[in-house]
Amino acid sequence: MPLRFLPKQKLAIATAIYWFLLLYIIAALFFWFAKLQQQNQQMAQQKLMELVANDPDYIRKVEMINEEARRKTMQFNGEGITFLLIILVGAVFVFRAVRRQFKTAQQQQNFMMAITHELKTPIAVAKLNLETLQKHRLDEEKQMKLIQMTLQETNRLNTLTNNILLSSQLEAGGYKMVLEDIAISNLAEKLMTDLQHRYPDRLMEWNIQPGQFIKGDPVLIEIMMNNLLDNALKYSPKDSPIILSLYDGGTGVILQVKDQGIGIPNEEKQKIFERFYRIGNEAVRKTKGTGLGLFLCKKIATDHHALINVSDNDPRGSIFTIQFRYKR
Repeated sequence: MPLRFLPKQKLAIATAIYWFLLLYIIAALFFWFAKLQQQNQQMAQQKLMELVANDPDYIRKVEMINEEARRKTMQFNGEGITFLLIILVGAVFVFRAVRRQFKTAQQQQNFMMAITHELKTPIAVAKLNLETLQKHRLDEEKQMKLIQMTLQETNRLNTLTNNILLSSQLEAGGYKMVLEDIAISNLAEKLMTDLQHRYPDRLMEWNIQPGQFIKGDPVLIEIMMNNLLDNALKYSPKDSPIILSLYDGGTGVILQVKDQGIGIPNEEKQKIFERFYRIGNEAVRKTKGTGLGLFLCKKIATDHHALINVSDNDPRGSIFTIQFRYKR
């Protein structure tokens, strides 16, 4: 049995304590409001009892006492409502801030678990392959296979470090985009050809309309496309195709990456673009990833005035679509 509370348990306990204190404060406010009203009525009654009945100004004094009591009642009502609104508005802000803090802490914990696994795996595989090449005399075919596996793992490691560095730079505003006219048709063709060489056992198709250009940062656009393709490879079976399409959509260049993987539930379609967000439980998740890839895709697309969305593929899987609004 764990000795420390899990994050969800901490959140549940903090939420329970928060609501208890909030209800206590509101109850105390109503209690003192009722006591002030009671005291106001008692003071007015006491002043009325002190009046002399045959006083010529008796009626006027009664009206003055009653008017003063009404003014105090209105004052108490106004102050009570004001304090109640302040408490409720403050409570909403505090509650949202606390939940956001717990959510961020959970995401950071998930990220650390994922990044530890993501860093150790390619390093371990590359080390094992190199040690095998060093200790054994293998035929050329086996050597090439080990070298290819090692290159795949180092490419994974390179992509991972690039995503981490770029994410930090984009969030901090430290990355300065260099806008150029990009021959995105040529770039897409190159990426798909390289990807096919890296993963010769995977089915890949690409339908690229030649002569398409966009205005953007070449480095960011390449990272965005690589992340979309890498995401499709990770979440789809090895015997299903990955399809990239690039064409002129009339108002801008359309880029689509289709897979036949597990798909994305409708309630998760917007969340997947959040930083560190990944579907499922990090402790039992088998699919590799850090939750930065789609976040970077969304950030890069937004910075290039492009729209990105995800829809369901037929019969299964997902379609990621990016629509660039500006052409050369």
